[in-house]
Amino acid sequence: MAADKDNKEQVLKEQRPDEFKKDGQNEGLIGQLTKENAQLKEEIQKLEAEIQEATREFQVKEDIPETKIKFVSVETPEDDSQFSNVSCSFQVSTKVPYELQNGQALITFEKEEVAQNVIRMRKHHVQIDDINVEVIAKPVPLNSGVRFQVHVEVSKMKVNVTGIPDELPEDQMRDKLELSFCKSRNGGGEVEGVDYDKPSGSAVITFVDIGVADRILQKREFPLYINDSCHKVTVSPYVEKHLKKYQVFSGLSKKTVLLTGMEDLQLDEEVVEDLVGIHFQREKNGGGEVDVVKCSLGWSHIVYFEEE
Repeated sequence: MAADKDNKEQVLKEQRPDEFKKDGQNEGLIGQLTKENAQLKEEIQKLEAEIQEATREFQVKEDIPETKIKFVSVETPEDDSQFSNVSCSFQVSTKVPYELQNGQALITFEKEEVAQNVIRMRKHHVQIDDINVEVIAKPVPLNSGVRFQVHVEVSKMKVNVTGIPDELPEDQMRDKLELSFCKSRNGGGEVEGVDYDKPSGSAVITFVDIGVADRILQKREFPLYINDSCHKVTVSPYVEKHLKKYQVFSGLSKKTVLLTGMEDLQLDEEVVEDLVGIHFQREKNGGGEVDVVKCSLGWSHIVYFEEE
């Protein structure tokens, strides 16, 4: 049976050689396309991972507004590093969350003394939809918050290098990096030092002159010559981040008052907020100019306080 099948295939090949040749070419083409498709998918995944990493590093969600600045001080630098780095610092304060429970309201006044007077009076009778509701005014019991400074320095003398192939011993690869990055035709310059990390395939290149790092960073990739091969490695700014002056502070809102005692109300929150605001706007009720009122009826809300 097997012999008959082989004979039939041989006869078909002899009678229709072009069709069998075409089928073989198609199979080869399909195999090549499948291989290229797999390579493209791998490259796309790599690019997506790099984009996500860059997005996590720095995110700017809004346009930066123009800010007036003024000359404030003069200082003598300890060394030249202050001229070779771009530095900035940020003051960060966390928002303090507070759970506003059912039957409670927060009212913020424009003046501290008004809020403190409302708290001193403690009991207030508010007319809400023909119901005389007794509410109790208290300070808002806030949790602690934290503040800290983030200092960022972007070096104008160093660049990060990633994607270095693991093809040479550590000392030899360090020499190859120095030779490649000192080539002026590729935008390089005299190298002061190479800090190479073989396990991660990364390095930090330090140059002698200011401006070399900026030239190299104009392109995302840089040629690394290893023997007769040229590899493309990724270059990025060298950034140092430091956390300083971490402090825990006790949250205290002197303009905001907690009102309790409205658990039995079955009204729209916005209606109650308007009526509470009207009541505490009046000086005869011990109030004053109201900034905002937030009421919670039926379910809890999470509200946030931030440092003034």
